Amino acid sequence: MTEEEYIESHIDAEPPRLRALRRHTHICRLYPRMCTDHVQGRLLATLTAMIRPHRILELGTFTGYSTLCMAEAMPEGCVIDTVELDTEYGDELRATFDADPRGADITIYFGDAEAVAPGLLEAHDYDMIFVDANKRRYPEYLTMILPRVASGTWILADNTLWDGKVCDPSAHDPQTEGIRRFNDAVVADPTLSVTILPIRDGLTLLRKL
Repeated sequence: MTEEEYIESHIDAEPPRLRALRRHTHICRLYPRMCTDHVQGRLLATLTAMIRPHRILELGTFTGYSTLCMAEAMPEGCVIDTVELDTEYGDELRATFDADPRGADITIYFGDAEAVAPGLLEAHDYDMIFVDANKRRYPEYLTMILPRVASGTWILADNTLWDGKVCDPSAHDPQTEGIRRFNDAVVADPTLSVTILPIRDGLTLLRKL
């Protein structure tokens, strides 16, 4: 038994609808590793339950697994606005959310995160943001988000270890460089509390002070 298998067998079970969605993602979609897995999904649900947000913004929906994990644990009255670049599977995403008990509290916006999110951030007060879109643009997302959110806002950024490539001096692809710049920026920012969890591909927890 691997360490990951051991962890999976000693945490809350994966809800059947999420297990089916993850299986469908791996069978039917390119780059299925982009989908949040069981362990990280349970962590997202736990963090959402702890933060108890009033409104969540997600950048990067993919097949909606992470969206549903947060929706499962968010308090009554909370809503999620999720932004996805790829419109090809829009009908499938809507059907996935419509079938969920909290589907009425999820709104999908299609388009580039840097084009769509500023308007949402100006219109609404978000107290939890999950960043999981274009890794090259993580620093720009940070610049876009921080001036528009209040103290106490939680920002969760996925893939911030990028399969260990951020520690590899020979790795200079645009995704790795983007995440490195993001990691350097958050640790140097005195307005942020920063924690990196070495789970899966790395999950950074930021709290605006």
